[in-house]
Amino acid sequence: MRFREGPLGDLKVPLTWTAAVALIVAAVIGVAFLLADRRETLQEQAYGVTRQTVDTVARPVSGAIAAPGRWTGLGLDYVRSYFFTASENRRLKTELAEMRQWRDRALALQDQNDRFKSLLGLRTDPPIPMASARVVSDSRGPFANTRLADAGSERGIVVGNPVLNERGLVGRVVGVSRGVSRVLLLTDIASRTPVMIDRTNARAILTGDGGPNPKLEYLRGVDPIQQGDRVVTSGDGGVVPRGLPVGAAVKGLDGRWRVVLFADQSSIDYVRILLFKDFAQLADEQQLQAKALPPVTTEDPKTSILSAPVAAPQPSAPKPPAPKPPASAAQPQAGAPR
Repeated sequence: MRFREGPLGDLKVPLTWTAAVALIVAAVIGVAFLLADRRETLQEQAYGVTRQTVDTVARPVSGAIAAPGRWTGLGLDYVRSYFFTASENRRLKTELAEMRQWRDRALALQDQNDRFKSLLGLRTDPPIPMASARVVSDSRGPFANTRLADAGSERGIVVGNPVLNERGLVGRVVGVSRGVSRVLLLTDIASRTPVMIDRTNARAILTGDGGPNPKLEYLRGVDPIQQGDRVVTSGDGGVVPRGLPVGAAVKGLDGRWRVVLFADQSSIDYVRILLFKDFAQLADEQQLQAKALPPVTTEDPKTSILSAPVAAPQPSAPKPPAPKPPASAAQPQAGAPR
């Protein structure tokens, strides 16, 4: 059977025409490339008309030739992403869990850094030396509320030193040994701290009763306190220095005035211990002692601005020796009656 009589005989003419058109297009492109490679003379324009025509024709042709490859790549990427979505999802979930851990750690470190800055920024007026410590144990109960700090006598800490965190007064030191100190909190039933109302200077005693809010006792004055008044240490008795922040005054359910402690607004784990002994430590003893100023001489060196003029001493004549008593008067004669 001949080719024309077969089922593909009708395709012979279209294929012939297609081949002829492709050959013509290839020839045109070849001629265009040959003409485009022609060197231009220095007298003519460097970018000639021929190259402009070739570039104008090559732009859509190049885009049409590259389109199938570009579409194929996009299709492969889509198929790959479709089939590998599950594994990519698992990988992203694992990465998200790791990032959450780093985020939590970063937030914790930032909070700790802020607290360290607040502790290091504590200042007293006049300045008092301080020792930093970390609370290593917590002792709580109905009748005891103390903490154990990892700084002791080797740091100069003694019994009675006030203890603060970054917000306010925590308590005072009641026991010291080498490397450790026991801190009695303001909420302990044995705690007694002289305080005053910052607005009215009314004095009171902050008394712990085992609860979170110690009570104010022995308030003096007419209408000395109001809701929300700031309570600070008074310095009475020389136990703690004056002006340390303690808390805010509130009215309890029992009708008594109590204090919401500033120190309870954050965890008590890092503290600063004031190396405070008494008020004599704050005063400069050298300034309290009277100093004798040196005399300032004037034109007359015999006078001074600190004393009245004093006349120069005159030399005195030597006194004659006292006459000796006669011997008869000094000793009785022999045989004379006594």
